[in-house]
Amino acid sequence: MAELLTNSLIGRRRINDMNDNVPPVFILDANIFIEAHKRYYGLDLCPGFWECLIHHFHSKRLKSIDHVRSELVGYGDELSDWVGNAPGELFVSSLESQVTEAYREVMSWVYRNQQFSDAAKNEFSRGADGWLAAYAKAYGGVVVTLEVLQPDVKRRVPLPNVCDQFGIVYIDTFDMLRQLEVRFDWHCPP
Repeated sequence: MAELLTNSLIGRRRINDMNDNVPPVFILDANIFIEAHKRYYGLDLCPGFWECLIHHFHSKRLKSIDHVRSELVGYGDELSDWVGNAPGELFVSSLESQVTEAYREVMSWVYRNQQFSDAAKNEFSRGADGWLAAYAKAYGGVVVTLEVLQPDVKRRVPLPNVCDQFGIVYIDTFDMLRQLEVRFDWHCPP
């Protein structure tokens, strides 16, 4: 575990650069839920993944935000149902003053940045990613996303680019699971 933390270079910071006395809180992007559901941790295939999210939410190790929840509900699928039945506090409010101030800083940087097209900036302002970065900036969490840093992209504003700009640590699903020491064990059916 210590080796993983030492070797987890993400953006300009490492996870182990964070406060060693307090375990990091993971803040999940919508794509974590969507890709897990559609691909490798379907609710029917790997219910342990979804139980793990709830367990680590209750242990105060992970959460997401209200804007992410809004992107996940209302589709009439299993994921929408799961989100609707998850504890409401799993998706925290982004209306707190520290978050809204951080969001202003994030959006100011995005709109001043000549790299991104106007369409990319407008799309980013309508989604949850800016709020997710703002929440992590305000409270020091680790963003969990499947997006990757794209230093030269113009047509969209990748969440890792924003995280990198503001010194926010970001990782993917699998690094989060390793750091939470999650194991999914297979058992032979009877």
